[in-house]
Formats: sequence, C-alpha cells, structure tokens
Amino acid sequence: MKTIIIGGGASGMLASVFASEYSEVILLEKNEKLGKKLYITGKGRCNLTNCAPDNEFFENVVSNPKFLYSAIKSFNSEKLMEFFTKKGLQLKVERGNRVFPFSDKSNDVIKTLQNAMTNKVDIHLSEKVIDWEISDNRITQIITDKGKYQCDKVIIATGGNSYQLTGSTGDGYALAQKAGHNIIPIKPALSAIITRYVLDINGGKHTLDTLSKVQGLSLKNVRASIVNKDSKKVLYTEFGEMLFTSQGVSGPIILTLSSRINRMDLNNIILSIDLKPALNVETLDTRVLRDFEIYNNKQFKNSLNQLLPTSLIPFIIPLSGISGEKQVNSISKKERMDFVYLLKNLTFMLYGLDNLDRAIITAGGVDTKEINPKSMRSKLIDNLYFAGEIIDVDALTGGFNLQIAFATAYLAGSNSDNSIKGEEK
Repeated sequence: MKTIIIGGGASGMLASVFASEYSEVILLEKNEKLGKKLYITGKGRCNLTNCAPDNEFFENVVSNPKFLYSAIKSFNSEKLMEFFTKKGLQLKVERGNRVFPFSDKSNDVIKTLQNAMTNKVDIHLSEKVIDWEISDNRITQIITDKGKYQCDKVIIATGGNSYQLTGSTGDGYALAQKAGHNIIPIKPALSAIITRYVLDINGGKHTLDTLSKVQGLSLKNVRASIVNKDSKKVLYTEFGEMLFTSQGVSGPIILTLSSRINRMDLNNIILSIDLKPALNVETLDTRVLRDFEIYNNKQFKNSLNQLLPTSLIPFIIPLSGISGEKQVNSISKKERMDFVYLLKNLTFMLYGLDNLDRAIITAGGVDTKEINPKSMRSKLIDNLYFAGEIIDVDALTGGFNLQIAFATAYLAGSNSDNSIKGEEK
C-alpha cells in the first residue's frame, strides 16, 4: 500500500509516523524544510498541547467541537504527551495546563517528529502538489511540479491560510474542492481586532488617530466584552490582558474574542472595555472622589496619575467630556459619574479583524459534514483523508489547536482502508 501525505507541518508529520506502520509513505512538502509554522508556534516555544480534562478541552473549541469527540478521545493530550516522551522529548506543564518542551525550543518538537519518521517515510522537500487524478471515486495519481505518484491513500495536511510565509497558502482548499468538497469560508481566528471608532461619553465618534496616544500600551486585569448594539446584551466576555495597536486592540483576551466573533456581522456588535473590573460603580466613584480631593486644586489632566497609566490619560480625557484644563474642584457630580461610567464602559465600534495572514490560525475550511469523524476519511472520495487546520475546526489559545492537529492526524494516519472497511460513509 502506498500513502501520499500532502503537507509537512505538525499534522502531516505525525500522520506519516502512524501511516508508516502499515504502508509505504511519501510525504510531499513544498517548503525547503518541515514544520515551518510549528517552528514559530508559541513564540518559538511550541505550546504543543493542553492537558486539561476532555470536557474542559471541548469548551475551548470554537468551531464544531462535536466533530472532534472521536479524535480527542482516541488521541488526547495524555496520549500525545506519552508519544513525545517515548520518543525522547522532555515536557513540562505550565499555567493553564499548557504543555511545552522542557527546553522551550520548538525545534526540539520538530526534531522529535523527524526522528520518528527516519527510515520510515520518504520525505520530498521543495515539491509542490499541483493536481491529482480521480477515477472510480478514488484518487489514483498525485501530480507535483516534479513528477507523478501513484497512490492508494491520500492525506491532505496542508494547513490553513494564516502566516503565509510558512507555506500556509490555502493550497489544500483547491484540491478539496476539485474532489467535490465544500469549503466553509475562511476567516481569521485568534486575531487582532480593528476598530472603526472609539466613542466618547456623549456618543461622539473618535477616529483611529486617537489610538496613536496609546499604541503599544498593554493593560492587565481588564475585562473586554462583546455586546449586542441594540439589546445591550453581553454576548462574550474575557478577563485578562489586552494591548492597544495602531488600528485597534490585541492581546490574549482580544484574540479569544476575535475567534468568537469572526463569523458575526460586526455592525451589530460593539467592544466594551472595563478598565476597573474589580470595582463596581459605587466603589470606583469613591476612589475617583478620593483622588479628586487629593488633587483638588490641580487641573483634571494632572489628577489621574494614581488611577490610570500615564499614556492612557491623554487618550481618556477627550472621551470624558471634561476639559483637561478644568480645575478638579469645579468638576460637577454628573461629570464625575460620567467619567466613572467611561472607565467601566470604554466602547469601540468594530471595523473588522486583522489581515488573515497575521492571524494565528484559520477558521473555516473543509466542511466537517463531509468528513467521517471516526477516521477523518472523506465521505465523497474513498481514499482521501484530512488532518489539521484544513478542516473547519478551530479553538482558543493554550495548545488546543495543535492538539486538534495531532489528534486528527492520528486518526487520518492510523486508519487504513482495510481497518475501516465497511465504515458508514
């Protein structure tokens, strides 16, 4: 039996290891080396999985979690960690159940996978698949820019369409479509959010120029919420760290929210930031009043240093409706309460998500309804399988996405046509 694997990233490499146990395997990678995107994962440290219990794991899957039940049950984080440990890679668990190589080097993860492939997998680098031939509902031949290959089984593990410099340029989508598969429109996931305006206390719109005052500022222990513009219902909320950019906002809690809203109409929602989530309105008003008493004879712009980061002050003042030159002792109670409201409800109108190429992962891809979840085999083409980011599944940060890539790769690689003969299509 001959298996062709298209793509040499995380899922392609792992799939090749398991496929090589019963098949001759050829792995085709268009880059000059394997694991190019894996190399930069986790800022070069490679958060390769998350060892949270399975039920908690699925809570972090944004798209089609039920589709992944079989994959995660078959090859969960415990089994993945056991695989790497047996292959000689030392691991460690950090905050939030995130698992890293003990060395903090993603290259060690890649080397471990490469060593597991040695003498078992025929690796072809710098070779791009450009087409395939289909006959009698089976792929019979793979065509590359360097030759042709007969095949009994094909696994597409080409990744998504983010970080295109790593080779994730969406090649697999075109191949899947040629095989008759539906592609759910791809969207950025785990992405910065671009804002259209920030609103002042009176509903006035301030353009992106305002953000130049706070670009690069990181805020910890804030709460960001996605709110329905009309009903004011809070749809999603996250607590933690965020970052102002030249075009909007980013940082961990923003990345999470971006994956929640990337298929929503952004005209119907707003982003609300609570700068002081530990204090309710009454407590925060008491705190502001105390500061005002201390700086009673100062100008408003010089009274906020104990309340806000220095670079945030010139950003907030134009939104407050209070002149920065106004004496603190002449600020009215209504003005002070409006200011408190602003600190609890800093509101952004949304424009969109950052460029797909800068997103951490891709949402969308091959429709899960057309893939058997127990084997990752196509329901349309008898000998075609999918693994990793090309499938319409995505999750939040913390190692969940790589675990999905590895788990789907395990099923795609370990299931031969004989092992699933008679499987319902």
